[in-house]
Amino acid sequence: MSPRTRQLRLALVVATVLLLGGGSLGYVLHARQRALPPQQAHAEASFTLAEPGLYFRDAATGRVARQPGGPAPREAGGPSCERFHAAGPRALCLRKLPGVPARTHAIVLDRQFREIRRVIVAGIPNRARVSASGQVLSWTTFATGDSYATSAFSTRTAILDLRTGFLVKSIEEIPLTVDGVRYHSPDVNYWGVTFARDDNRFYATVSSKGITRLVEGDLRKWSARALRENAECPSLSPDGTRLAFKKKVSDDPAAPWRLYVLDLADLREHPVAETRSVDDQAAWLDDATLGYALPGRDGRRSDVWSVPADGTKAPRLTVPGGSSPVVVR
Repeated sequence: MSPRTRQLRLALVVATVLLLGGGSLGYVLHARQRALPPQQAHAEASFTLAEPGLYFRDAATGRVARQPGGPAPREAGGPSCERFHAAGPRALCLRKLPGVPARTHAIVLDRQFREIRRVIVAGIPNRARVSASGQVLSWTTFATGDSYATSAFSTRTAILDLRTGFLVKSIEEIPLTVDGVRYHSPDVNYWGVTFARDDNRFYATVSSKGITRLVEGDLRKWSARALRENAECPSLSPDGTRLAFKKKVSDDPAAPWRLYVLDLADLREHPVAETRSVDDQAAWLDDATLGYALPGRDGRRSDVWSVPADGTKAPRLTVPGGSSPVVVR
């Protein structure tokens, strides 16, 4: 090979490397730009939590909206969230990030929807809860799988205490007692936290070896104990006396659950009048009414329904095209 031929080949290799390097850099920059939160992720300045009403995720826009009550139309303009909850001076917005593996932004907001804190967690947004004081928050993501109706799922549940700034990224290591005995298993999964008004006691679901249990937790003692089996996604009533939960009543993967209410005084339960399968962590719209999401008729959006918690009266459609309902007073 002549010296000139070697020079030409070397030049060709260098040019190719530069071209590929430039192309790769361009791809990385483009990927980063695509990963940035879209502009609609931020709330409009005029949309805040100052107005009372039913807040929810609007299916058409993906943003938080408000139903003031009565014949007034819904008002849009909140942040973009897959899951949403609010109480006291704080709100929690879960937003899925683009790309693989799945990741989620857990964003803490004030009543003007200004960001207080942001945490990146693994998985797909699933459950979000804020304590009545707004000081303690929890979220659950699906790390694998996307449905509780299958056995091939794994969850990650975190608790954030804004009073101390302390974040527990996964509560799976909390000491758990079942039937008075310390329980150990590598397949423990927690999800669906709900807080009592004292910002210390909480309830959640724990799953292990194919059994789901309702647990009562203590943040200060950092402990949890099982109360009963077959109770998922608990939601504590405003007066602290009852838990709404979903109970598995069928092995049909298309309709396995029924919505129930548990009296904490005697652990007696009763179903509500909603006979459809509810795969949601119900919200107490007041001391007597539950709100929850069900798939819409088109199969692509969800609707918010409500039903009396005492088991009387039929459910009613409350917000077409909505999910993550929460009442702000």
